[in-house]
Amino acid sequence: MENFKMIAKTFFGFEEILAKELTMLGAQDVEQGVRMVSFKGDKGFMYKANLSLRTALKILKPIYFFKARDEQSLYKGIRGTNWSKYINANQTFVIDATVHSEYFNHSEFVSQKCKDAIVDQFRERTGQRPSIDKAFPDLRINIHIDKDQVSVALDTSGNSLHQRGYRTATNIAPINEVLAAGILLLSGWDGQTDFLDPMCGSGTFLAEAAMIACNIPANINRKEFAFEKWNDWDNDLFDSIQESLLKRVREFHYTIKGYDKAPSAVQKARDNIKNANLDEYIKIEEQNFFDTEKTSEGKLHIVFNPPYDERLDIHMEEFYKSIGDTLKKNYPGTNAWFITANLEALKYVGLKPSRKIKLFNASLEARLVKYEMYEGSKRTKFQTVPDGAE
Repeated sequence: MENFKMIAKTFFGFEEILAKELTMLGAQDVEQGVRMVSFKGDKGFMYKANLSLRTALKILKPIYFFKARDEQSLYKGIRGTNWSKYINANQTFVIDATVHSEYFNHSEFVSQKCKDAIVDQFRERTGQRPSIDKAFPDLRINIHIDKDQVSVALDTSGNSLHQRGYRTATNIAPINEVLAAGILLLSGWDGQTDFLDPMCGSGTFLAEAAMIACNIPANINRKEFAFEKWNDWDNDLFDSIQESLLKRVREFHYTIKGYDKAPSAVQKARDNIKNANLDEYIKIEEQNFFDTEKTSEGKLHIVFNPPYDERLDIHMEEFYKSIGDTLKKNYPGTNAWFITANLEALKYVGLKPSRKIKLFNASLEARLVKYEMYEGSKRTKFQTVPDGAE
């Protein structure tokens, strides 16, 4: 099988860890961009990447490039490729367009023009035309225009890869699975300590933490990938790759625990963990984090997504102060990480973060912060800062 170029899309701030994931999987010519990483591999690697990558949102397969500065050259460029290689007149397709250009203002217009070019080609050659299906297309085409550069790619994934297939129950604002996995990897989580999410919501951090710890492929529970509808779909190859990935699953010898004070959240988290077939690794309890203390010996790794003002009605200053007080008094020997879009609130934690990483949670600029709780007097001496100070 021949190697070809692919592009893995990701969130801002995850490019380096996605590149590392790809390299460890065996990708060739790995190059980081902005919110994307390009690489080369064969068809089997395309299957493997979709199954395995934790921090990829989509994997695109570019098929050609051309220049266009008006609708005529765009139409001509799209019509210039042989679309019968990818679909036939009885199948369906959809076009996703992204436009950053002074020559084209609207992605909807671009999608429509590209659709017309493909449909007209089929109608001229066969007298028939493929239909548009936005929900379940046989082929998903990605058009990206940057200035006058038009990139045409096939979407190998289909629905965003954050849709792992295990989460059916959600809370008010569940964290995206790819965002959760990336945060865990940035935090250095490797499954070699106990783990706690003290505000676990629907259980996303717990599920992703368990899959990282056990080396379970991220999208093993997913029902479908776009490439399964392609003309060159190889079911036997896909099955053998899936089987070889599952042989690499490893044992986990620590605990993964989640707390939430809302009974409804606890039930949803338990349902999702069961759907992911991870309930043997994860324990979820109805607890208010502020009333808890560290229950394990040795190091503890904490990662969580505290509620923010847009999500829940909380008293911001008091809430973040309680996070700092609870960590400081009750969780010695702990590395605690959390993400917040409320940058003002961080000064109320009363602890000095040892790391701050800029990320985005949906459209909100956020910070992933790390607090190190030392054993004994060292944490008091070096980690506390006056209330309200940076």
